[in-house]
Amino acid sequence: MLSCVLVVMRMRVRRVFLPIILVTLILFLVSGTACNIFSGTDEPSQSGSPTSHEEDTTALDPDWQAPLLDGQSVALPSIADVVAMVKPSVVAIATEMVSYGFTTEGGGSGWIIDESGIIVTNAHVVSGASSITVTLDDGRVIPVDMSTVAIDSQTDLAVLKVDVDGPLPAAAVGDSAKLRIGDWVVAIGNSLGFGTRATLGIVSQNDVKIGDELGQPLKLIETDAAINPGNSGGPLVNMAGEVIGINEAKIEDVGVEGVGWAIASTDALPIIQELINNRYVVRPWLGVGTETVTPTHVFWYHLAVNEGVRITSVSSGSPADIAGLKTGDVVVSFMGVDVTSDYQMVRAIHNAEIGDTVEIVYWRGNSKYTTHATLIETPPPEG
Repeated sequence: MLSCVLVVMRMRVRRVFLPIILVTLILFLVSGTACNIFSGTDEPSQSGSPTSHEEDTTALDPDWQAPLLDGQSVALPSIADVVAMVKPSVVAIATEMVSYGFTTEGGGSGWIIDESGIIVTNAHVVSGASSITVTLDDGRVIPVDMSTVAIDSQTDLAVLKVDVDGPLPAAAVGDSAKLRIGDWVVAIGNSLGFGTRATLGIVSQNDVKIGDELGQPLKLIETDAAINPGNSGGPLVNMAGEVIGINEAKIEDVGVEGVGWAIASTDALPIIQELINNRYVVRPWLGVGTETVTPTHVFWYHLAVNEGVRITSVSSGSPADIAGLKTGDVVVSFMGVDVTSDYQMVRAIHNAEIGDTVEIVYWRGNSKYTTHATLIETPPPEG
């Protein structure tokens, strides 16, 4: 399975190898699949059809209500007390994925949000898995019924459920909006696959919005608490032992240390509730897969423009299909605003309302066109 680590390395390459590397890079970029920088997997574009599970579409709990966020409770006297309070709610997640006859293993972390066994993790931890097992803090290893897995790839959030006798220790959820720069936080998870570990840091920045680098539409908390492979999906907690973030990624680069991100609880909770109640998130939907136009695309596809958003797929019967958009079109303006990245266009769709009629300016070959599409509600997962 794939790591959450976002690696941005600068390498010096001898000139003799440069032509080989350039050819390899061009072949990779035009292979027809977009690399998801988060998960390292080839997944459908963010604005395409939602992830589906064939076995069942029954909600985990249609009546589940998210906890109220009343702000941070009284801080515990020590870091050890914080860890002792939260650790029983943290789980290790192991996955298997079968592709072309080969089985690959991966994993990450998660945390129990409801005593009935509902667990929160990252979408990239469980996406594409053929089987999942959860190891509880008490050592019990429980296979997951794949029909209970609900994923929202666009926010990198997922929920699943384990079937156990008796209630499980659920973690308290705190209000991430109450965090201040400099507040202590603890990241807990199955770091490096060696069991549950805790790392300490501070809030470096709150309300972070990362653009194309991560493509994350939710607010993020930046922290210098070490977030390592295996931490993905685990909780970032405040000194009251409340979950105020879901660990997601870190950046590694020459001269860069202690820069990690967690999805803010205030943004994540509504998504989690929809996944538990409905198994998918209702949003405005255009029905296209997209990718950011790069110089390689311009060269390979003989594009008439150097910037824009290339359409990689159009769902049959979708608003995009009805509006006449086709695979290979390059969108340069959406709702009157120029778009130069697929992240920018996805955000624009999400910021619109269901039922809005939007203007789309695009290029097909050497001709420029304008069309209009009426956004509809995200279709439910097939099942």
